[in-house]
Amino acid sequence: MATEDDIRSAMKQVEDPELGVNVVDLGLLYKVNIDDAGNVVLDMTLTSMGCPLTEQILGDSRNAVEPLEGVTSVDVNWVWDPPWTPESMTEEGRFLMKVMGYG
Repeated sequence: MATEDDIRSAMKQVEDPELGVNVVDLGLLYKVNIDDAGNVVLDMTLTSMGCPLTEQILGDSRNAVEPLEGVTSVDVNWVWDPPWTPESMTEEGRFLMKVMGYG
C-alpha cells in the first residue's frame, strides 16, 4: 500500500500549469487522506480561487498517484481555508520560483 510519503513524492510530478513549479513545493498540497480500500483524497488549494486549471491539476494528480501500489482511486478536495500565500512554499519552491523569474 502506498504511504503518504509515496503520494507526496508522486505529487511532485504535478506542476501548477501557470507557474511551472510542482504543487508540493508550492505548498498547494495540504493533506493526504488514504483509507483502507486505497481511496486517496488530496486536500489541496490553488494560488487563486478563480484558477481555470482545476480540472487539469485534478487529472495530473490522478495520473501521478493512481499507478502507486494499492491506490484504487484519487480525488481532490479543494480547500480555501487557510488561503495559499507565498509563505506556504518550501525552500525548493522558493528557489524554483526565482529560477522561473518570479522574485
